[in-house]
Amino acid sequence: MADARKPHTIVFANEKGGTGKSTTAVHVAIALQSRGARVAALDLDHRQQTMARYFQNREATEKRTGRELPTPKFAAHDGESLARFTELLEQLDQNADFLVIDTPGRDDRFGRMAAARADTLVTPMNDSFVDFDLIGQVDPDSFKVTRPSFYSELIWDARKARAKSDGATIDWVVLRNRLQHIEARNMRRVSEALDQLAKRVGFRIIPGLGERVIYRELFPKGLTMIDSREFGEMGLSHVAARQELREMMAALALPEPVMPLFA
Repeated sequence: MADARKPHTIVFANEKGGTGKSTTAVHVAIALQSRGARVAALDLDHRQQTMARYFQNREATEKRTGRELPTPKFAAHDGESLARFTELLEQLDQNADFLVIDTPGRDDRFGRMAAARADTLVTPMNDSFVDFDLIGQVDPDSFKVTRPSFYSELIWDARKARAKSDGATIDWVVLRNRLQHIEARNMRRVSEALDQLAKRVGFRIIPGLGERVIYRELFPKGLTMIDSREFGEMGLSHVAARQELREMMAALALPEPVMPLFA
């Protein structure tokens, strides 16, 4: 388990929207909390505040139903004040095993600062060359990687700065969401391009969460696939989604909490 004075920081960062970043961040935070870990969460997207709204909905459901739901302590940043950003980090770092940070889907100075202090940096993406363009460019005919893009270079610089400042390494994870609804040839081409780029810039590739209506349906109540079995009958899609979450959590290879993942 992480040092209580310095939680293991997991930053979800992608400068493109619509990749399932906030939904994935919430599920990771609550999965860790359900394991018995002490989890804190910080929402840096002051415009949308999807993560913060998710946890607020969760607290409202807990109050309304009288059912105890594992919920991280959380806060949202105003997007403006450096002093407030520093203050929130200091508050959330206290007595936490993990700190989960959700960044905006755009270039943002606080998002960059968060990425630089990450222990695990997670970049969710859909299997599309539109999303791939954030991290790398490909030849339009062969689909071979021609060069890393600006975002890969930004993360490369952040990793070098981090190593120089405290000797730590940033584990960069590219998380592939919504795989099952992608045309097979396109998925293969994206997969090959990711493999090429991973060798050049040094990230790991893991499977993420599928495109499922259930994730959108759970948001108003602040629930996740970890809770869904207690709030209604589970169908095959629910079972598959829970298995996806198990596999994603295992692939993230985070420091091991003392409690097992949800049953």
